[in-house]
Amino acid sequence: MEKRITELEIKVAYQEDTIQQLDTVVCQQQNQIDALKKQLQQLTDSTKNDSEDSKDGPSLLDEVPPHY
Repeated sequence: MEKRITELEIKVAYQEDTIQQLDTVVCQQQNQIDALKKQLQQLTDSTKNDSEDSKDGPSLLDEVPPHY
């Protein structure tokens, strides 16, 4: 009986460690997602501003790349 309790305690300790590691990874991923959302929003805003500016003349988006 004592051996079974010890084995269960060992399993619980490993599970707690695994949960902590997974929590760390999830937090890092959430930070990356937040940073990517912010970057996407900045790019979207920049594109909108470029398209509004292009009403006055040609924009970089309208230019043909040099290899064409």
